[in-house]
Amino acid sequence: MARQHAAQAARESLRWKLPLRILLLFCLPPLLCGQTSDSVLIVVNQSSGLSRKIGEYYAARRHVPAANICRLQTTTDEEISREDFDGHVSQPIQNYLRGNKLTEKILYIVTTAGVPLKIRGSGGITGDAASVDSELTLLYFDMHGRAHALPAGIANPFFGKTKALFRHPDFPIYLVTRLAGYDFDDVKGIIDRALIAHNRGKFVIDLKGSDNTHGNTWLLQAAQQLPRDRVVLDRSPAVLEHESDVIAYASWGSNDPARKQRHLDFHWLPGAIMTEYVSTNGRTFARPPDSWNIGGGWSDPKTLFVGSPQTLTADYIHDGATGASGHVYEPYLAFTPRPNILLPAYYYGHNLAESYYLAIPILSWMNIVIGDPLCSLGKP
Repeated sequence: MARQHAAQAARESLRWKLPLRILLLFCLPPLLCGQTSDSVLIVVNQSSGLSRKIGEYYAARRHVPAANICRLQTTTDEEISREDFDGHVSQPIQNYLRGNKLTEKILYIVTTAGVPLKIRGSGGITGDAASVDSELTLLYFDMHGRAHALPAGIANPFFGKTKALFRHPDFPIYLVTRLAGYDFDDVKGIIDRALIAHNRGKFVIDLKGSDNTHGNTWLLQAAQQLPRDRVVLDRSPAVLEHESDVIAYASWGSNDPARKQRHLDFHWLPGAIMTEYVSTNGRTFARPPDSWNIGGGWSDPKTLFVGSPQTLTADYIHDGATGASGHVYEPYLAFTPRPNILLPAYYYGHNLAESYYLAIPILSWMNIVIGDPLCSLGKP
């Protein structure tokens, strides 16, 4: 991950000012409204048989109205140009929302595997590369004024607002999640497990030894805000593996030098989520060979898969997680999901989409969220 001074520079370029600090004390949030299928828009790429199959299955299982399915005709390539994003993804979705009078009603947008994943562009703090999903969060803002500025990120107005009700126009964004995995069975698993999630199990939090960066501090703060008897906290240099009854996991992933294996051999409970400080874990949903493993260096071509030796978000979904975060390009540590917001928010009853977006500092950036936005553990 890049150094913190680079992340600080990025804050200067944001249109909305980021909060100075995060509130560490959580109380039970109010009853949430809008958590119904009527508030979900499913985005399907008609060019992808997998996308169509996922959209149909999710709509049936969640009883999403047929009018809430937006069908695109675009490439199935994971990476697209900004021009193709604007013309073949963003504008058609805006037109569909307006034409079907769904602009205000929709709170959550669900993209499906087969819809492009990332927008190529310049990298770095002031670059214009981004994930497709993060750009789509700002459609509501764009449709109520002029389009958001490029390059660099836009501060997330929902970030850290754990006591607020997510609704329009209070928060001029959509919460965008993606139903994706290595194949249909992986995605079917996400959907089926989300429907039987319950508030039980362990919050597994794995620090990177004595690392004194903000990342370890946020992990410790997450543990402090959760019931002690529900937390497995490891401060040692070792990597936690073989944990049972896991409902949430947060760590450094392959940025922990002790992590040498793709799979942690966890038993994930229905509704389980994960997050990790990894730059490129959402870079692809293509399945690597079974022989591929993490743990090598960037200079060793044998350890690279789609240009990186790092862990893959899709592996967690394949292994049984119900929700996951990832990054399509370098996000910088400061702009990864904050576990000290994500895990308590999910524990106290926010749904999956709200929990992740409460924890993501900026939009029009590299972040993706995998899962059913309506998945919820319920209150403890």
